Amino acid sequence: MARPVMYGAYHPISVCGARGDVASREQLDVIIGGPLCESGDIFTQREGGFVESRKLPLPMVGDYVVLENAGAYGFVMASNYNSKTRAAEVMIEDGAAKLIRRRETFDDLIRGEVIPD
Repeated sequence: MARPVMYGAYHPISVCGARGDVASREQLDVIIGGPLCESGDIFTQREGGFVESRKLPLPMVGDYVVLENAGAYGFVMASNYNSKTRAAEVMIEDGAAKLIRRRETFDDLIRGEVIPD
């Protein structure tokens, strides 16, 4: 998700509890980052690269952390940088989650590669 680092785009972030108990959890000031451990992998920053925290319920193992309102940028600007496979895409329609693009596999990642003789 390049928009926050590029120009400070704000995306609401929420925690979706695996057991549905999020509302009763302690609220913490957190900074949300992705798996690459680089300055551009921080989703809670504003224009100019200033990192800020968000108040969210304490996430637990099995929960989902949702970057909301990503729109087309979630996939269109995605890449396989550092050999990361792309995530699945899910559309919410009438309150129901529907898979619209499967998660990439390692085989998908290397499918077009050719090792010459």
